[in-house]
Amino acid sequence: MNIKIALPDGNIREFPQGVKGIEIAQSISEGLARNALSIEVNGEIWDLSRPISNDSAIKIFTWNDKGGKYAFWHSSAHLFAEALETLYPGVKFGIGPPIENGFYYDVDLEGRPFGDDDLVSVEKKMVELARQNNAYVRSDVTKAQAIDYFTKKGDQYKLELIEGLQDGSITFYQQGNFIDLCRGPHIPSTAPIKAVKLLSVAGAYWRGDEKNKMLTRVYGITFPKQKELDEYLHVLEEAKKRDHRKLGKELELFAFSEKVGMGLPLWLPKGTILRERLEQFMRKAQIKAGYDPVVTPHIGSKQLYVTSGHYEKYGKDSFQPIHTPDENEEFFLKPMNCPHHCEIYKTKPRSYKDLPVRLAEFGTVYRYEQSGELHGLTRVRGFTQDDAHIFCRPDQVKEEFVKVIDLVLHVFKALGFENYTAQVSLRSPDNKAKYVGEDVFWERAEREIQEAADERGLKTVSVKGEAAFYGPKLDFMVRDALGRSWQLGTIQVDYQLPQRFELEYVGSDNQKHRPVMIHRAPFGSLERFVAVLIEHCAGDFPLWLAPEQFAVLPISEKFNDYAQKVVAKLKESDIRGFLDDRDEKIGRKIRDAEVKKVPFMLIVGEKEATEGKVAVRKHGEGDKGAMGLNEFVEQFKAEFRMPS
Repeated sequence: MNIKIALPDGNIREFPQGVKGIEIAQSISEGLARNALSIEVNGEIWDLSRPISNDSAIKIFTWNDKGGKYAFWHSSAHLFAEALETLYPGVKFGIGPPIENGFYYDVDLEGRPFGDDDLVSVEKKMVELARQNNAYVRSDVTKAQAIDYFTKKGDQYKLELIEGLQDGSITFYQQGNFIDLCRGPHIPSTAPIKAVKLLSVAGAYWRGDEKNKMLTRVYGITFPKQKELDEYLHVLEEAKKRDHRKLGKELELFAFSEKVGMGLPLWLPKGTILRERLEQFMRKAQIKAGYDPVVTPHIGSKQLYVTSGHYEKYGKDSFQPIHTPDENEEFFLKPMNCPHHCEIYKTKPRSYKDLPVRLAEFGTVYRYEQSGELHGLTRVRGFTQDDAHIFCRPDQVKEEFVKVIDLVLHVFKALGFENYTAQVSLRSPDNKAKYVGEDVFWERAEREIQEAADERGLKTVSVKGEAAFYGPKLDFMVRDALGRSWQLGTIQVDYQLPQRFELEYVGSDNQKHRPVMIHRAPFGSLERFVAVLIEHCAGDFPLWLAPEQFAVLPISEKFNDYAQKVVAKLKESDIRGFLDDRDEKIGRKIRDAEVKKVPFMLIVGEKEATEGKVAVRKHGEGDKGAMGLNEFVEQFKAEFRMPS
């Protein structure tokens, strides 16, 4: 019996039932078969050796594909576990998934120290085992067999995982002498794993629960070529130099205080200027696009979030409720702005002629993140969203969505983010209980998002399971200067909250109708956006955004009076900067200004004071010659104003 296989190019070919991915690859070309690592079957990534029994749509993945890397790094995690167990018998294993770059494995070393020398030893053993070219072999086992195996092995973590699995759905994978509980997928054998680097060691609570034992989490990455590993490690070194936590401290942008609380950033004066300039830029763009600014409280009643559905979906991840002397009152720190904006919409009757209503707010929200998940500005407990909600008629959805796409792209262009992908984030078809609302509205919203993206010629990818609980969305995945991917801007279509809040407008037929809601945040959160921006430009911000745009550097104290006049003139012209009148040599002042990444250094001495000029030096470029002060101001204002 034959089955039909749909290839990515649209061709449909027939193969015998039970055909394997590697056999399909061989039928296409020997080169593809040599480089194939995994196969996608009806949206799910499989081993190349797994038989296909039914008509299917497939994609064959190599190292150049995300699905290929996923299987490669998943297999590398198992190779790491085999090497670790070989060197340190009795080690117990938690989970070891692939991640965006590489893999990690949580292990219980039962108190044994694990340092840099251990990492090197395990790396060498991994390479040694990989050269054995052992196949990754999948086998179905019963729950009883799985329990028996890990009971004999004495691995309580695997036994706990097995408890939550259904009989008939459990699989083992074996390579060499190592067997692991795993769903897969894996690459055909260990041979493609040529270059190995174990990157770091951290602590991680078993299953993310602070009540459980702290395990050792080992991060690693592998490549099919040593050259690729070398290039990756070079990027990592550059990333350390650009780390927003390091630069944020050096440039005096933000800080954290244990007394204030973990994950609650303090914006320092220079960082506040940077943040306010971003807000000014967005406010200007929003006013031009027809948004009305609003302000809502930092807290809301429990009932507000029960109505919106956020309490049901995110209540466990929120801060504990705030109780007042009135036993009937219960408040939460605001986790989302949208419920508040729904209530603003309801403050007066709306006609179809009033729509769209566009409400915008730089709203600070609070979400409880576990301490181990906090990371600089990218993962915090309090953050500000450039949030807006558009309430429109169903016939206006596509037009409004396209306008928001244009706004997001305007932001990216102004800030130098040129490499991005638009991700259409959909529901998980296997777990619809995570979401609210009827299929008809979800399908309509998904169609409208894709049509709007197509109209703007966006290159899109669809990812299942990444939708918000109330609707699908378009997420912008931006690559920074080091090629790392970040999710920044987001746009969401929502048919559910207007229904939950009973939002209405009177249509042209004089009947009441439900508006559609579009959620959008081009920055996402200001904290995360600033972190990504710092690392993208290594702290060398676009001049219009720089907290300090100039430093006036007098050669000696004799010229401090003239230097003060220069500073006053620049500040009158709305150019930000400072006077460095320290009793230091001019070379030291220049070096310090370069370290602070001040865009312009204006050096003044006797000649400049006499002629009313400044000697201009540009950060990273050197001397630009002398020019009149008025000439500098005019040129600065002409070339470096805020984008419109």
